[in-house]
Amino acid sequence: MKVLIPHYRMILPEKPANEIERLKSIESYHIESWGSDKDFDELTMLAAEICQTPIALVTILGENKQWFKSSFGTDLKESSREVAFCSHAILDDREIMIVKDARKDERFVNNPLVTGDTRIVFYAGVPLVNPEGYALGTICVIDHEEKELSKNQLNALRILGKQALHQIELRRKLKELETANTALVEANTFIEKFAHRVAHDIKNPLTSIIMSADSIQKKFQSEGDERSVRLINIALRSAKNLVTYVDNMLDYSKKPSSLLSAHETFELHELFEKIVPMLNAPQECKISLSNSAQIKSSRIALEQILLNLFSNAIRYNNKSQPEIHLGFKEDQHQYYFSVSDNGRGIEKDLLERIFEEGFTSAEKDRFGKKGNGLGLDAVSSLVKKMQGKIHAFSEIEKGTTISFSLPR
Repeated sequence: MKVLIPHYRMILPEKPANEIERLKSIESYHIESWGSDKDFDELTMLAAEICQTPIALVTILGENKQWFKSSFGTDLKESSREVAFCSHAILDDREIMIVKDARKDERFVNNPLVTGDTRIVFYAGVPLVNPEGYALGTICVIDHEEKELSKNQLNALRILGKQALHQIELRRKLKELETANTALVEANTFIEKFAHRVAHDIKNPLTSIIMSADSIQKKFQSEGDERSVRLINIALRSAKNLVTYVDNMLDYSKKPSSLLSAHETFELHELFEKIVPMLNAPQECKISLSNSAQIKSSRIALEQILLNLFSNAIRYNNKSQPEIHLGFKEDQHQYYFSVSDNGRGIEKDLLERIFEEGFTSAEKDRFGKKGNGLGLDAVSSLVKKMQGKIHAFSEIEKGTTISFSLPR
């Protein structure tokens, strides 16, 4: 319906049918915070040159006003929405709106932008329609005299409209990335504080356990109870290893990148001998290492990988005498590891998914517990971050082998 503004005696543009959603979409761009931008200025300068007009604008149409993201040939930065030509242009967002002579157009004949100092006569505007289908504003050219554009000029104006929209979308993505980055920084700060607090809370009881175990160890030693002394030694070693891991957790929570970048030289058999006592392995379980070598890599990362693989090999082994074997070889460029077991095996369709995030088998482990889906995903992630590759092979009731390589 056409509405007349009495004091202007002009036609007030209708609101788009999706006006509420359109305005919400505009808010998501945070356009008010952009400031001046050379990229948009170059587009309006090019539009004016191609169309041979003194004025070119990139406009955004808000609830009550339109503001100019770029204004070539005029010092104006905004105008009232009710007098804006762009308010009419966005109503048909499929085509360029062309006004050859606003003085002869009933919509604009009494418009103050036509009758006043701006003296708009000719207007051509391309609606800037975003991927969600909302017309945000226009790129338009304006002249002070009657005019027509050629087919090539109209095509060029459409292309410039696409470029203007591309720049607008790019800035929305950058704003989203900034917001996400801020949230990530806040999350990392929280995690660091949380890790520090948890590490502190864990170390206190661990220290008490170690002190108590030391006292019990001395008592059993004085009594000559060698079996109990061996058991206490295992508990002490595990507790001290946990303290080391807690300290590492503190270090890596402050600088996560050091998990992968802090390479050191160590013997594989020493790492193996440190890991095995930490496993909840049945007494009848046999865990072996093929051969050892001196390795230069991230020790803590390799520990985590092998701990997860050994733990899975034990937990999901249905044999009365589980066997887990760590194989190793190397060449000039790579280290090659394999963890093999004689367990239940994995079906082919599941084997392709075991490294997926959150994937868990429906079966419970030998202790009657169901996995949380974090182990093999974490292993795969670590291997890939270390520029390595990982692969799984399995045969039902014969066992599974997880092989991975790491660069030297």
